[in-house]
Amino acid sequence: MSELWRLSAVELAARIRRREVSAVQAAQSALERLQAVNPAINAVVDYRPEDTLAQAAQVDEALARGEAPGLLAGVPVTVKVNVDQAGFATTNGVTLQKDLIAAVNNPVVDNLRRAGAVIVGRTNTPAFSLRWFTSNQLHGHTLNPRNPVLTPGGSSGGAASAVAAGIGHLAHGTDIAGSIRYPAYACGVHGLRPSLGRVPAYNAALPERTIGGQITAVSGPLGRTIADVRLGLAAMAAPDPRDPWWVPAPLTGPDVPRRAALCLNPDGMQTEPAVVKALQEAARRLSEAGWSVDTLDAVPPLQEAADLQIRMWMADGYAGMVEAARKEGDAGAIAALAGQRERAAGMDLAQFSAILTRRATLTRLWELFLADYPVLLLPVSAELPFADNLDLQGDAAYDRVWRAQMTQIGLPFMGLPGLTVAMGSAGDSPVGVQVVAGRYREDLCLAAGEAIEAAGPPVDIAQPRPR
Repeated sequence: MSELWRLSAVELAARIRRREVSAVQAAQSALERLQAVNPAINAVVDYRPEDTLAQAAQVDEALARGEAPGLLAGVPVTVKVNVDQAGFATTNGVTLQKDLIAAVNNPVVDNLRRAGAVIVGRTNTPAFSLRWFTSNQLHGHTLNPRNPVLTPGGSSGGAASAVAAGIGHLAHGTDIAGSIRYPAYACGVHGLRPSLGRVPAYNAALPERTIGGQITAVSGPLGRTIADVRLGLAAMAAPDPRDPWWVPAPLTGPDVPRRAALCLNPDGMQTEPAVVKALQEAARRLSEAGWSVDTLDAVPPLQEAADLQIRMWMADGYAGMVEAARKEGDAGAIAALAGQRERAAGMDLAQFSAILTRRATLTRLWELFLADYPVLLLPVSAELPFADNLDLQGDAAYDRVWRAQMTQIGLPFMGLPGLTVAMGSAGDSPVGVQVVAGRYREDLCLAAGEAIEAAGPPVDIAQPRPR
């Protein structure tokens, strides 16, 4: 039973449901894997084996009573340290919150538990979840399990590192500007940023988020198969009245033509050759699976959306963010905020209103485009995963990082879903592509992702090595 950690979430849930293996056995296997590899990568920064085994025992007891165990029947998962889990600190990677113990679960945690998931641990994030690199003064530095000199991504770097290394079968992540999609890309797994309002979330332990965060930040799943990501989304998306942005949209929408677009250089993005090659291969796989794929030189505005997203998100409470980063003394958070000072500082109500007004226009343009092309292939990043901590190597390096991430930053401004599909490796680096669809059409992202996945080698489990 020690190799149960290797199974997909879909396969493991089916075996537990059939009572071929127990949830406790699956939890023990996950904990053994965690203890074997986590010291090398520091992906999981808070875990309690007794609690994990107690959760698993509850699943087995429900099965023994003949009760339905839920979609994720006994599947070990991880959750990120920036969401409330009762009895655990919602640290968000900062020492300022190390004693902020949640009294109740975030809806996403409740939904996972109600679906039968067993939480095996909590995963690392950069301080304040502000970077595409994962280190902080409280929990330390998370490494990429496929190549320790590369970033594991951020802010859900611990989530992606864990699931890539076989710690848990699914991981929870959050995404306001790429924080699910980029770690999935960097660690060679799949990751879905759902539409705004798809997955309910709320942290009772913290003050209410300002409007910029409310209308751009989402929770979503990372996994080693697209089927697992689909299962994770279904579990996470259950209704919860605590999130006023949650939308009761069906998980499967109406049939549409299997028509996709490929854009290699949106708004002039300088996409490097290895990323272009991966995108062209993904388009070829889609075409051979029966999709019509058109290569386009342009898509609706994305650079503008990225610029406005940064302004709306960071300007909404910017002075307070800067003060908190200063108190924390975290170099990465300070650099991230300082680098956006010109965009974020000094915004007045009229400017903020103009951004929200323009958001409606850009969202309309994107929805009209995606009505013609239900699926769009884009770069996740203009570059292969960065060297770790590249953003701290001076102003030019910082600007390079943010410039390369334009597609990740821009799409949340319109509330669109985006799926990172792992495409293997380019030399010593993972590589992947981004699949985009209209709002609440994650099913189209996943359908295209499954077609791309089916024509290539499966995602393998990383074997971490020392830096």
